[in-house]
Amino acid sequence: MTRSPLFLAALASSAVPGLDPVTVEGVPGEPGDLFEIAYVQDGQDRRWVVKAPCTPAAGAMLDDISSLSGLLGRRLDVAMPMVRGFAPVPEGRAAVYLRVPGRPLDFAGLEPGALSAEVGRTLAHIHNVEHLLFEEAGRPTYDAEAHRRRQLSELDRAAATGHVPTGLLTRWEHALEDVSLWRFAPTPVHGTFTGQNVLASFDDDDDSSSGHVRGVLAWEESRVADPADDFAELASTAPPATLDAVLEAYAASRIERPDGHLVRRARLAAEMAPLRRLLHALAAGQLDVVERTADELRSLDEQVEADDRRHAAEDAERTERTRRARERAAAALDPDDPEQPERPDRPEPEWDATQPHVPFPMLGETQAISMTSVLDDGQTYAAPSGQPAAEPSSPAPVAPSTPAPGSGVGEADDGAGTADDTSRGRETVEQPVAESVEQPVERPVQQPVADSVEQPAEESQPVPVVAVDSDASPFEIDEVEALPEQADGVLDLHEGASDFIPVTGHGHQHHDRA
Repeated sequence: MTRSPLFLAALASSAVPGLDPVTVEGVPGEPGDLFEIAYVQDGQDRRWVVKAPCTPAAGAMLDDISSLSGLLGRRLDVAMPMVRGFAPVPEGRAAVYLRVPGRPLDFAGLEPGALSAEVGRTLAHIHNVEHLLFEEAGRPTYDAEAHRRRQLSELDRAAATGHVPTGLLTRWEHALEDVSLWRFAPTPVHGTFTGQNVLASFDDDDDSSSGHVRGVLAWEESRVADPADDFAELASTAPPATLDAVLEAYAASRIERPDGHLVRRARLAAEMAPLRRLLHALAAGQLDVVERTADELRSLDEQVEADDRRHAAEDAERTERTRRARERAAAALDPDDPEQPERPDRPEPEWDATQPHVPFPMLGETQAISMTSVLDDGQTYAAPSGQPAAEPSSPAPVAPSTPAPGSGVGEADDGAGTADDTSRGRETVEQPVAESVEQPVERPVQQPVADSVEQPAEESQPVPVVAVDSDASPFEIDEVEALPEQADGVLDLHEGASDFIPVTGHGHQHHDRA
């Protein structure tokens, strides 16, 4: 640490009016750290964190996070650092905020249960945040293609250094060029969702199931990008059963379903993490970090094949658990119980976030369909030659004829066609009687009325409803109204991160990497 803890305590005192430091504790740093951190306790027994940047780039990141915390802090159900003041330093500004209570987690030792489910729900809550909030805070935004190309660019820069083994370069290049893996909906992500940045408290220190996630630290890498980035450490270090528990809770709490390749991309992000450290160390001129990271990449090149075999076995076990869950669901259904649905031959399995699935329809496919052009047509059915024409004053309910192949009518299986498609589908059904008698018909021969009545109506076309009175005219639904979206309520539990929770000691110190 280049700055002493006493100097950081002085920064905290100048940044926050009324902060009178009593004790200070420095956090040991590592080569390549972006920030220097110290804990300060004041005369009111409040514990503060002083975070000073080590480089101008880190100072710019710290300024951006201060604006994000003001927008995001009230929308999360867990605490995050809320900056209370700044102090100038040569690299930018040091930030001071109240310390978020809790102890960091070790994802490698996390067991399936209530705490792992809370980790999944916390991730889902972060990913459910509106994109505009992150954009307003000035955070970077990448769609799926931009995110893929950004990683390809990093791979090219790393290859030019000569520190990355050829086997890893080829492996990662093939994965990044497989566009089928990179079809995801961009979401707000934390960026460094590791165990040391997730804080939890326990009702019983000897019972891990009594833990609760209290806060999430280190938002400097937050952005709108691939949700798999936040699963990188979980996918690489957590036990398979724990990862499944996290994914199950995550999928149940997400607004949108996770895509089927999320775990594969998370494993890839974990593999490429040393590559990014290498690039950062080269840019900062930290040669010792470069050498250490190069050794890490060479070790990774030797173990990726063993990792692939282990992941294949984990995926096979996950598939087998899904099959057994499907059989249990089928056995639980009682065919003699009228209140239960009919037992299917192939019941739906329990939701597995790692398996491919049919995505939800896009927003444009679920909106209202205007029928104005259809109602203004004012045409009736024309009887084919050889059949008596129906009286105009006595319309009969007629189902539309089967459209010709390739006509585009009735081909959409989701009922989300346009008004023009619907009106084209009705041209051959409702034509004026006078026109059909006086003008020759050069269109394909239409079906007789008696035959067309027996055929089922197309789901995407309106069916006329005729009243009992013979003089009544058919009426149709003018517009299919889309249901209004449910308002997302804001849960405002706190104003200043952790000041609403009393800080209690645990008998020994735990250093969280803020």
